[in-house]
Amino acid sequence: MTLIARRLAGHLARGFVMILVVATISFFIVNNIPGDPMAARYEKLIEQGMAPEAARQAVKVLYGFQPTGTLWQQYSDYISGLLRLDLGVSVTRPGTPVLDVLTDAAKWTIVPVLVGTLLSFLVGIIFGVYAAIKRTGKLGDALSISGSLLHGIPQYVLAMLLVVIFATLIPILPADGSVDILYEPGFNGPYIGSLVEHAVLPVLTYALSAYGGWVLAMKSSVVTVLGDDFILAAELRGVKRSIVFRYIARNAILPLFTMLALSLGLLLGGAVFIEKIFNYPGLGWLLISSVTDRDYALMGGAFLLITVGTILANIVADLFYTVIDPRVRSGEEAS
Repeated sequence: MTLIARRLAGHLARGFVMILVVATISFFIVNNIPGDPMAARYEKLIEQGMAPEAARQAVKVLYGFQPTGTLWQQYSDYISGLLRLDLGVSVTRPGTPVLDVLTDAAKWTIVPVLVGTLLSFLVGIIFGVYAAIKRTGKLGDALSISGSLLHGIPQYVLAMLLVVIFATLIPILPADGSVDILYEPGFNGPYIGSLVEHAVLPVLTYALSAYGGWVLAMKSSVVTVLGDDFILAAELRGVKRSIVFRYIARNAILPLFTMLALSLGLLLGGAVFIEKIFNYPGLGWLLISSVTDRDYALMGGAFLLITVGTILANIVADLFYTVIDPRVRSGEEAS
């Protein structure tokens, strides 16, 4: 078995265990919410004239497990449902499976988060390199200060500042929503333009909130690489400055790929606040709405899907790091 295959198998096994743990926590949270929503739903159906067995089956369809069985039976039904990708039915969207609701909302979170992360990563590493090389000049100071300032501002504060600036003081961008309802959905210019226009502020929030971390991390990594022997040897041999610059950037960027996964996870978690501020219909907005509406099947599904996305991002980043860094491959193969 190749190195990448072994690492992938190990990550998938650990990821499955983590997902199982999160699903278990989610199950017990729902079961311990004051008021017992499952029992309340069951009693309401009984009051409406439904037979007890039919009411139990109806609640099982909604929540994925029998509300009147033992705790172990309920948990067993819930986990077996997850293995079949059956997350129950949304209470606020009668007849609609939770998985369908989550799938529809996921695209509104994944695309802005990915675009914002990649944009901040590219800009941050470039500015981070210059901040390290020019660290004794005004440019290096300005880049470092910008990174420190943006890194210290919470995501939700940054989102509100952007709304104030670009939707109130300079009203050039929409403050909320995902698309203008006046345009007909489809692959046409006005509709796509409206999608992009509404996505600008959420993407900009994701990008700016992560930018500071990339600048500071890349600067620190480059400063470390500058002290390595191979850089000094290249300069003594008279290697062109542009080639030395590429050596520095390529070696300094490797440790940041692990941080890339962590950044994706943080941004997915931050989507709860950002999407609420922009009224953007992604997973974060759905999670808050499900709590407000007491749609616990949807709440558990949204929380679980955000967790799964974070775990998968970490797996992909680690595998990518293994592919691009020969030192990791050679070290594992030697052992």
